[in-house]
Amino acid sequence: MGKRVIVGLCLSTRGVTRPLRRTGALNPSGTPQPFKEASFRPRPNNILVEREGFPLDCDDISDQGDDVDGVYLIYPAGPGTPVPVYCDMSTDGGKWTVFQKRFNGSVSFIRNWSDYKLGFGRADGEYWLGLHNIYLLTLKQKYELRVDLADFENGTASATYTEFAISPHAINAEEDGYMLHVDGFTDGGAGDALSYHSGMKFTTMDRDQDLYPLNCAALTLGGFWFKTCHAANLNGLYLRGAQQTYASGINWYQWKGFSYSLKETQMKIRRV
Repeated sequence: MGKRVIVGLCLSTRGVTRPLRRTGALNPSGTPQPFKEASFRPRPNNILVEREGFPLDCDDISDQGDDVDGVYLIYPAGPGTPVPVYCDMSTDGGKWTVFQKRFNGSVSFIRNWSDYKLGFGRADGEYWLGLHNIYLLTLKQKYELRVDLADFENGTASATYTEFAISPHAINAEEDGYMLHVDGFTDGGAGDALSYHSGMKFTTMDRDQDLYPLNCAALTLGGFWFKTCHAANLNGLYLRGAQQTYASGINWYQWKGFSYSLKETQMKIRRV
């Protein structure tokens, strides 16, 4: 199979060039753009590779011969709807499709339901792939989940779940709240903070689907599969390390508790 390499602002295939539009970022008015087009402009040290054919995820991309960490195009909704995604091809055998990535606070995760559904950010930086894209992936394949965490003192930890799915039994995933299913925890030093959230619908500030009397997303300023409210909240405010406030940052309770906001997080899936 051939491949197309996208560098800078244009895409070239067999001498045919077309301009790229940036999406998954803010337009001049500050309104988030849907994260769903093949319109990613990489940094100088990044290359976006678009394979011929329509890879579903980073497993397909790896099987086609690409084994370098970076941004690629996948097609969870099928031909015609390419989505830029970061592929981790080096951690524990690679082939990880990263759907959540944070490391410097450059992208706000204080977002409404539509943004969390469609996705936001940029795949070469901080981003959220979008609940519907994640659902489409797990609808078509079985996946494991890996969560990688880092603190501000150069410590790292991980947690892995052999089962990960979004609304696996739903007729309409959005009406089902993009419900989280995880099982089969393996500890990589982080402890198990996510099983508490399994079976929960996704909550945002404008769509309260948690079990707490108040809206957990409004309290923590970030969407997640809240319960009453969280043991893990990887979409919380980007704060820096130890905090006086309680459970207000990027939390993974079993590793750092509720008074510490993490530096880096990645949530990524791979076929099983």
